[in-house]
Parts: sequence; C-alpha cells; structure tokens
Amino acid sequence: MMSKSEQFQRTKVIWISSLHSALRTAIACIIVGCTTLYGPEYITKQVAFPAFSYVVVILIITNATLGDTIRGCWQAFYATVQTVCPALLCLSMVGPTRLTATSTSLVLAIAAFIIALPEWTHIVAKRIALGQLVIIYVIGYINAEHIDPFMHPVHVAASTALGAVACFLALLLPFPRLASSQVKCNSKLFAESAISRLNICVKAFCAEDGTSSQALISQVKWLAINSKKFLQCIKAKQESMNCERFLLQFLRPYCKNPGDRIQELETPLRGMEIALSNSPSASLMDERLKDGIDSLERQISQNLEQLKNHMPCETSTVPESNAGNTLSFLQTLQTSPSNETDLPSYFFLFCMKLLRTQSRTMTVPPSTPKTDKNIPESQDDQPNGLSLKWVWANSPFAANRKRLIPALKCSLSLGLAVLFGLNYSKPNGFWAGLPVGISLAVAREATFKVTNVKFQGTVIGNVYGVLGCFVFERFVQVRFVALLPWFIFTSFLQMSKMYGQAGAVSAAIGAVLILGRKNFGPPSDFAVARIMETFIGLTCAITVELLLQPTRAASLAKVQLCTTLSTLHDSLSSIDLLAMSKAELMEKVKALKCKLNELEKCVGEAEAEPSFWFIPFHSTAYKKMLDSLVKMADLLLFMAHALGFIDEHIRRLEMMGSKEVLEKINGDVKLVGKMTGSFVKSFQEITSIKSLLVLENDLAKDGKTCDVELGKVSNNPLNLDQKDIGKIIASFIEHLKEACEKIQFSEDEDDIKSRMILSLSAIGFCMNCLMKETSEVEKGVKELVQWENPKSQINLREISCKIHALYE
Repeated sequence: MMSKSEQFQRTKVIWISSLHSALRTAIACIIVGCTTLYGPEYITKQVAFPAFSYVVVILIITNATLGDTIRGCWQAFYATVQTVCPALLCLSMVGPTRLTATSTSLVLAIAAFIIALPEWTHIVAKRIALGQLVIIYVIGYINAEHIDPFMHPVHVAASTALGAVACFLALLLPFPRLASSQVKCNSKLFAESAISRLNICVKAFCAEDGTSSQALISQVKWLAINSKKFLQCIKAKQESMNCERFLLQFLRPYCKNPGDRIQELETPLRGMEIALSNSPSASLMDERLKDGIDSLERQISQNLEQLKNHMPCETSTVPESNAGNTLSFLQTLQTSPSNETDLPSYFFLFCMKLLRTQSRTMTVPPSTPKTDKNIPESQDDQPNGLSLKWVWANSPFAANRKRLIPALKCSLSLGLAVLFGLNYSKPNGFWAGLPVGISLAVAREATFKVTNVKFQGTVIGNVYGVLGCFVFERFVQVRFVALLPWFIFTSFLQMSKMYGQAGAVSAAIGAVLILGRKNFGPPSDFAVARIMETFIGLTCAITVELLLQPTRAASLAKVQLCTTLSTLHDSLSSIDLLAMSKAELMEKVKALKCKLNELEKCVGEAEAEPSFWFIPFHSTAYKKMLDSLVKMADLLLFMAHALGFIDEHIRRLEMMGSKEVLEKINGDVKLVGKMTGSFVKSFQEITSIKSLLVLENDLAKDGKTCDVELGKVSNNPLNLDQKDIGKIIASFIEHLKEACEKIQFSEDEDDIKSRMILSLSAIGFCMNCLMKETSEVEKGVKELVQWENPKSQINLREISCKIHALYE
C-alpha cells in the first residue's frame, strides 16, 4: 500500500489542481461580473446577455491551461462567425416579428444540423455556436417587438467575446497557468514513481524467498496505479502545449508529445512487473549477474533523475563512457533458457535493457522521421493540402451515416426542446434549448447516465444559487463571490465517477446563472423555471436519442468488446518474425490500444448507469477481460521490440546458416499466433450474438443443426489445454537451443549473441503468456454469456459450433 507521505503527496496534488482550476474560473466570472455591473455604459449596453458570457466562461475555462484558453478563444471566434453572420442576414430579411414558435424551432433545427455536421469543427466551438443560436433566434422571437434585427446578433457576439476575453485574462492572472508546467510537474512525479518501481522490482527479482518477493510486487502494483494517473495527466495536456508553442518556443526548449515519450518508460516497467508476477525471483541468479543488475539499475535511475527537474527533451545526455561496462554482464548469457521456468528471468533482463535504452533516448529530442522517397505520400491524409478528394470527403455533401446521425440527433433535440419549452413558458423557453445546445457530445454517450447527471447537476447548481442569493440578499452587487467555494466543489465533482465533467459543468452553470443573473425576477421563481425548462429540454434529448440511436452504456461496452477482439485477432494472426517488421507490429498494437482505451471508457460509463428494466451490467467479467486484453496488448508490444533485433540482424543470421532454425522458431511463433487468434475470433463471434435463444431460433428457422460430438465443425479452435501450451513452449525452447548451437559468433560478437538470446527468450515468454491470457479471456467470455443467459448451460465450444453451422 502507499505510505503516508505518498498519500499526502497525492492528496496535495489533487487539492492544488482543484484550487487552481476553481481560482481561474472564479477570476473569469468576477471579470464578467465586474464588467457587466460596473463597466462603462457603452460596454454594458453591448453585453446584453451576461448569463451567456458566464456559460462561455464555463465551456472554455473548465480545468483549462493557457493553451486550452487560447484554443478556446479561437473556437469562440469561429463559432461566432458561423452563427452571427448568417443570423444578421436572416433576421434582417425575415424580421423577428414574423417568427412563430414553430418557425423558430424549425430554423433553429436546420441551423443546428449545419453546425453539428462538419467533423473538423471542435466540440467547444459547436457548443458555443449552438448556445448562440438559441439566444439569437429564441430570444429574438420572445422579444420580437423590442429588439433590433441587426444589433441583437451583435450583442450575442459581444457577450461571447466578453466570456472569451475573461477566460484569457484569468489564465494570465496572477501568473500564467501553463500546460508545460503541469506536464513538467507530472513528469517529475512519474520519474519519482518510476525510480521507486525500478528499485522495488530489482529487489523482488534478487530476493531469495518468494514471500518477501510477493510483498514487494504488491508495492509495485500500487506505484503503477499512480504512474498511470501521472501519465494520463501528461497526455491530456499535449494538445494544450501545442497551442502554447508559439508563445514559448523562444523562451524554453519545446518538446512535442511528451506523453508518448514517457509512455516508452512505462512499457518496460510494466514488463518487469509481468515477469515478476510469473516468477517472483530469478531462477538463474549468481553474484556477477546480481552486481550487473545493480549497476544497470543505478544508471537507469541516473537517467530518470533528470526528469525530476526537466522536460523529457530538456535533459542532457548521460555520458556513454561506461555504457559497455554496464551491459557487459549480459554477455555472460551465452546459453538459452533450459525450460519454461527460466523464461521470466530472461524477460526481466530484456525489459531492464529496454528501459535503459528508453531512458537514454528520453534525454535526446526526437528527430523528425525521414520520409521514404520510394513511398508516395497519400494526398488523402493531408488535411492542410488542397486535395479535391480530401475537400469532398470532408464536405457536408459527402457526409456518411456516422456523421449524419449525431447531427440529426442534435437538430431534432434542439428543435423539439425549444418548441415544447416555448409552449410551456414563452418568457423562459430558451432555457429548454440552451442546456441541450451547450452539452452536445462529440461521440455516442451512455444515454441514461449522462442525462441523469446533467439534470442532477442543474438542480443542485440552482439550489446553491438560490441559497447564495438568500445569504447575500443585502449585498446583491457582490453575491458572485459565493461562486468561489462552489467552483472548488465542482472541481472535485468533475473528478468523481458519479458526476464526471458533464455533471460538474451543469452544476457550475446552474449556480452561475442564478448568482450572475440580471433582470430575471426573484431567484426562487427563476430557479424553478430553469429546472422545469431544463427537464423539458433533456427529456426531448433523451427521447430523440432512444428513437434514433438507443445506445445504453452496457450496449456500447459489448459492441466495443467485439471490436476490440476483432482488432486483437488481426494482430495475433499476422505475427511473423521473418515477414513482419517491428514498425508494422507496433502499428497494429497502437490500433489495439486505442480500442482498449475506448473499451475501458465504455465499461466505466456502464458501471455508473442505472439498470432500470435491463439486465444489470456485469462489470466483474468485463474488468477481468479488460485486464487480460491490456496485458495481451503489452505482450505484443514487447514482441515488437524483440522483433527489432531480428530486423536489424536478419541478413547476418541467415549468412551464418541459421535460416532453417529461424524458420523453425518462426513456425512456433506463427502457430501460437494462429491458435490464439482463432480463439479470439471465436470469442468475438460468441459475444456478438444477441442471445442463445435468438441463435437457436435462427438455426431452427434455417433447418440447420450442429452436433459437437460428431465433429461437424472441424475448424472449431476451442480445444487447447495446458498440456498443449507446455508442448508448444517446449518446442520453442528446443529450437532456441538449436539456434544457439548452430549459430557461431566470434569472440567480439558476444554482445550480439546475448541480445539474440534475450530477444528470442522474450518472444518465447510473450508466447507463453499470450496463451495463458487467452484462457483467462475465455473464462470471462463464458461468465458473461452465462450472465446474459442464466437459464442455459453454457458450453462455448458448442455455441461456436452453432455459429459456424448457421453462417457456413
């Protein structure tokens, strides 16, 4: 478990981050409040909608840095151009007095569809634009007799500009909040955690008894959780750093994508943990090996120490003078593993060597990759070019279903929300459309959960706002001071699993609109009206969601699980040591990790979603499968790194007469890839069926049968046991021994031989673990299918047989 000092450090980081975020938000709101209340008359006349200025502040500045705010200001400008310019033309030609509730809703729906359709528009720009549409057209209809068709959109633009400028100033005062500073801080915390993990892993590896080793492994797992959080924070700020680049590149060295580079340190540390979990202590430990490991640990720690005070690219390169001596102990590994129990030790040493390489490259700025002149560049992949294909592919006329459905949902939700909101209460009708517009999602969401937290956030925000108005009843001009503690609360609320960002933003906006309002009547009446209108708007949104695309989080998780298994099958079935390059395999692993990240997100959403009348979400089975799938992706990544040695020395090894034995080793690897890939393919097919009852009905309808005992489906792969795994690994080790005996290296090539042994042993270890993790995934799939079909006796082999019989 974490020590008290580590817990204190973690708590301190969370508090500081939340207080910084709350302080910046409060400063921005104070700027808006002071400007609208005490500013010059020519400014206050133009900023006719201060409530929307507060909304813009919340949309831009929530947990933002200077880079986020610069990007947010540009998005606010882009949104204003998209909405205000057409609105000027529309209101001038038609006139607000000609608008009706139906025509206003129709115009708003059409405009919302046009705004939401383009894929390249940032989500914040879309939210601001949709909010502007509601203010322009709905308030234009409500106050048709009192507004100027030309100045009304201008007032909306001015209100938006005030919110954006307030955000920019808030991120500069009292000192800039830079994404690069946050990345640097998290890099330091990651480096400290990495040094501790390395030290504990080495102690566990060198431990003489398994009990003390297991205790040390438990500590490593706790540290790994913290490292993952630090890495996520670093990656989250990479885009913000790009926006700060033009301001800071002349002041300090700039590092592009630091999260990707630090991820390269996390990978071998994760591998060392996997090796220890399979064999807590070394099976081939001797005095020289122990001394060599200690020396290597000290050098890696020296490299990692630089990350405490510098960005990855700011560090100075460690002298290479003693590099050969540091790795000389690995040259003693001139024999291959004798059995399966030796593989974890070889893999641990492989990961340590990889960590040393990655920690050294961390000190050198990444070079720009050279483009192969023989490979023509694809014009379709250049969004900044003038390719007609790219322009057509991204134009509204070429929109596909993936882009049309979200745009249509946004259009109908906003149109219906405004229509019913105006029919319920014309003076407050725009509050039904505003929450729908400013909460537009960039992707599919868990319908019930997100709507639930938005409504709850709105209610508690309004209640707090009413209480704040009561407390500051005699000090109306300064009551927005009550927002500071609320922003602190919503900053913590944003990090909670229950509410997340959607609930926290709704809560912040709810309080801001009550405390920062002007000319909206008594606060309690206004709060009740807002709650009712928000309920109408969110009800319309959830109704449209269920009608057009009824996607529960549990359904999304199952679909994403099938997609992930399909991607994993593609990666496993394509493994070939002699025909595949390191870059190709790493590209497949990268795609797999993207799918796993989406799966993890879906599982988290489904856990918090109410079940209602549906089957409860089986989070335990999903988490078990997710853990195994993540480990399989990591193992494939290690195989890619080991494959790099074969890429580098394949010609020399073939010249030494080792082609035949390398083909034998490759045959074992391809067998494991094909076997595990077949398993995963079957899992993907099984999880894709709606239910066993539907499968049985489809078989009966087509008049097809399947008898597993008669073996009608000979290609059913679900028949591997532990003995088969042992035989395959034993065959691989035997072929590896044969390679070591046949390939003759000179005395000055001991380093190449030791690298070959480490790399191939690492591949053998990964093969063994891939088969074991495939078995764990099988258990998770069986548990999930049993959960969804409680009255059935589950036999995965029989289900797979029926699926093949149905579709063959």
